[in-house]
Amino acid sequence: MPLQKILFKPGVNRENTRYTTEGGWYDCDKVRFRQGNPEKIGGWPQFSSNTFLGICRSLWNWVTLGAQNLVGVGTNLKFYILRGNDYYDITPIRRTVTLSNPFTATLNSSVITVSEMDHGCVDGDYVTFSGAGIVGLGGNITAGVLTGTFQITYEDLNTYTITVGATANATDVAGSPGGGSVVAQYETNTGPSYQVPLTGWGAGPWGAGTWGNGLTTSTSLQLWNQKNFGEDLVYGPRGQGVYYWNASIGYAPVQVTISIASPAVITLPVDFSLPDGTAITFTSTGALPTGMAVGQVYFVVNSTGGTFNIATEIEGTPITTTGTQSGTQRISQRGVDLADAGDSDAPLFQNYIEVSDVSRFVLVFGTNDYGQTYLDPMLIRWSDQEDPYTWTPSATNQAGSLRLSHGSEIVTVMQMRQEFVVFTDSSIYSLQYVGTPFAWTAQLLADNVSVVGPNAAVVASGRTYWMGVDKFYVYDGRAQTLNCDLRRYVFSDFNRLQTQQVYAGTNEGFNEVWWFYCSENSNTADRYVVYNYLENIWYYGNMARTAWLDSGLLPYPIAATYNHKIVQHEDGVDDVESGTAVAIEANISSSEFDIGDGHNFGYIWRVLPDLTFTGSSTNPTPAVTMTLFPLQNSGSGTGYAATAGVTKGSNYVITEEFTGQVYTRVRGRQLIFKIASTNVGTTWQLGAPRIDIRPDGRR
Repeated sequence: MPLQKILFKPGVNRENTRYTTEGGWYDCDKVRFRQGNPEKIGGWPQFSSNTFLGICRSLWNWVTLGAQNLVGVGTNLKFYILRGNDYYDITPIRRTVTLSNPFTATLNSSVITVSEMDHGCVDGDYVTFSGAGIVGLGGNITAGVLTGTFQITYEDLNTYTITVGATANATDVAGSPGGGSVVAQYETNTGPSYQVPLTGWGAGPWGAGTWGNGLTTSTSLQLWNQKNFGEDLVYGPRGQGVYYWNASIGYAPVQVTISIASPAVITLPVDFSLPDGTAITFTSTGALPTGMAVGQVYFVVNSTGGTFNIATEIEGTPITTTGTQSGTQRISQRGVDLADAGDSDAPLFQNYIEVSDVSRFVLVFGTNDYGQTYLDPMLIRWSDQEDPYTWTPSATNQAGSLRLSHGSEIVTVMQMRQEFVVFTDSSIYSLQYVGTPFAWTAQLLADNVSVVGPNAAVVASGRTYWMGVDKFYVYDGRAQTLNCDLRRYVFSDFNRLQTQQVYAGTNEGFNEVWWFYCSENSNTADRYVVYNYLENIWYYGNMARTAWLDSGLLPYPIAATYNHKIVQHEDGVDDVESGTAVAIEANISSSEFDIGDGHNFGYIWRVLPDLTFTGSSTNPTPAVTMTLFPLQNSGSGTGYAATAGVTKGSNYVITEEFTGQVYTRVRGRQLIFKIASTNVGTTWQLGAPRIDIRPDGRR
């Protein structure tokens, strides 16, 4: 019997039995295809060696007019600007209030109870306590111990607890409640790290489920929306406010002059200005006038050109300072709430944010109507052109709104050429700019179409691809079902209570669209599925990622991990997330294929490999393992498998550099072929290996 070439069609197919898909691939992990041949995917070193707080759910990249390459990082706890290796916290302040004697201590405990009626906090929120009037409780719990930023543990509507850096004694207990006059600044509400299932009465819509039991639903994640408006950033957590971050002040604190007065006057450098309501902090360790503190968040008031006063509350009274300190300090900026800095009709909420690329409108999807304080999940509003602060329609601007009718909420939006594709939970629309007097108009594209989550869609090669609740779709001028060879595999092992964790991204260098999702028994995104739109094939694997971004402004795609780090993909051949190289274990195995015509048994005594180790390191020696699994028939199960190692050589000139032949001893009518690698520094691409077969009878 002659040598038999092992050459399979590209892509992985799990829609049929393993024998039905003969001539193809059936199982893989961390493998892709290049011109039809399988190869190991690239590595992922650290993009930044620093870490962030929380689980990242949003990444966005843009460049300022000063050529600063920035990445916005939104987590369930914070929002950061990443520049170089450093994270800058620009989490917005949602509320500032002055409390009187709010602290209560417990003997021999570092846990302090804070009292405020209707505080509006959730578990995990952050609060900063400061102010000239803050005092201690009389013992170990001093004013210094109570000053700073703390994470909240929710107790009830009117109380929460914080953990401080000292243990209360009897004097502190006797002095409770106390603390003096305290300024409390609350950051935007945080969210859970994964969707928390809710079961029973009230969990679903009215009348749903069996009597007395209801349905199983889940709470929402903290998902951030962000888009750059020129060099600035418009951002906010889903379901909360819209914030504007001014890059001219930006991530790197600038030098400002403080002139002593009552109140203090702040002078910005030439060509800088800040609108009223902007949140700032002084980051200098030098002297500040009495009544001002490093690290406390202040708000700009009475802004005139390059000068302004500061207050401890938005639109508050300017603070009074005393002392003789003056000179230069450094300030950094947090976003300003457009509802405070814009006109009276600026949006209070948003479920999604977009900025039109050329016409430069800020659009919010799922928001409150003019004069209303409740969120309408099907309402779209937009600012005046070139003006993110003007939202009230008039005869002299193009601000406006419209409401969609098909569906119950707008889930996500994708910007394409000359249109926005707007996804509701049951339909998709095209939103296009038509000029005055209507500015924007919507057209229904398709009905009875689903999208599984706010981050489940992505634009690649001029088309929009997205994951629905039970299949995949593509829009290229018309909405179509995307044929998927892995549909049953993906959706039969899918945690439908964690749909908001689904994250789509592109890998343009390899013509791929990736979706990360949670397998059925996992509350973390542990799986991925890939569609190669150039070769029209699918493959999959195991990988834990919470967000992904492929930007032309960065050399490699970046992704967020559960270890609170950003890594860059397709760089090198190993997992270097921790700073130390760890092998990426990659493998792919075929469907069952017949030996010859499958009529007789065959005895396979050797394999002639065909592969390349191009791109591997030389120490240790690159290596893969090839395995043949024999079967008598499709229902018999595999017999004794033959495994052989294939390594890279060093003395070859013309041909590929690998082991010439390996010897095996397997017998069967059918085979499964597998190649795997587990070594540091190894990458490979498989060609067309051959097996040498001797006839071995019919039984």
